[in-house]
Amino acid sequence: MELLGSDFPYSQNSLTGRHAMVCGASRGIGAATAKMLAKAGANVTICARNQNALEELKNELVQLGNGSHQICIMDLEEIDSLSSKVQSIIAGNGPVHILINNSGGPPGGPLLNNGVEDFDAPFKRHLHASHTLVQLLAPQMVSENFGRIIQIISTSVKEPIPNIGLSNTLRGAMASWAKSLSRELDPCITINNVLPGFTDTERLGSLADSIHQRTGKSPEDIHKSWIEQVPIGRLIDPLETASAILFLTLPASGGIRGVSLAVDGGRLRGI
Repeated sequence: MELLGSDFPYSQNSLTGRHAMVCGASRGIGAATAKMLAKAGANVTICARNQNALEELKNELVQLGNGSHQICIMDLEEIDSLSSKVQSIIAGNGPVHILINNSGGPPGGPLLNNGVEDFDAPFKRHLHASHTLVQLLAPQMVSENFGRIIQIISTSVKEPIPNIGLSNTLRGAMASWAKSLSRELDPCITINNVLPGFTDTERLGSLADSIHQRTGKSPEDIHKSWIEQVPIGRLIDPLETASAILFLTLPASGGIRGVSLAVDGGRLRGI
């Protein structure tokens, strides 16, 4: 592959002409990722259940880049509907080159408190939906000779986080699934995971509330305990995580495949 040849059709640091599909785009890291992709020139399809939030985000994307942007109302737990949703997305913006698998995590709490049935919905909207989308989109990525698949999961892949046992289990399954696919997908497709640490999102706020309800600790003390674990001394901004995701979507990142990249301010202790 000639990275710097004059005949290469796209800049190595540009996504102009590429079509990105972002799941869970209505807020948090998903929304931040959509913004970064639009800024880099991509045509972005934003997917979630909240139509009003998606409409507001689409208006922002139009101001950030010259791409063609569209929304898709999608419930990732409705697996049987994904094929028709993908067909509609392709009809609107052409073949999908970049897939961002992202969805809200399950409620917190000790794993032993979960019944087997509690695993069903989270695994559907994460693992089952991601697998289905990859099966639907990988063939056209091969046809386009370019594909980037990224999962937004969690640092719990490397170090399980106390009191979110169901989420830890799910995220570990996602990471193992992606690593397995990294050995099977066509050479033109990369698949990687981004592992957010303590990030300033609504999800973190809901976890703090769950801990408060269970332990009686004040939100301030909970927040302080998190910050004390992070060497940079603050929460991560969603746009910082989105910047890492953006890099993994670029043509220049083609040599990175099957990794789980933490964006956690140095909190993880492992090498």
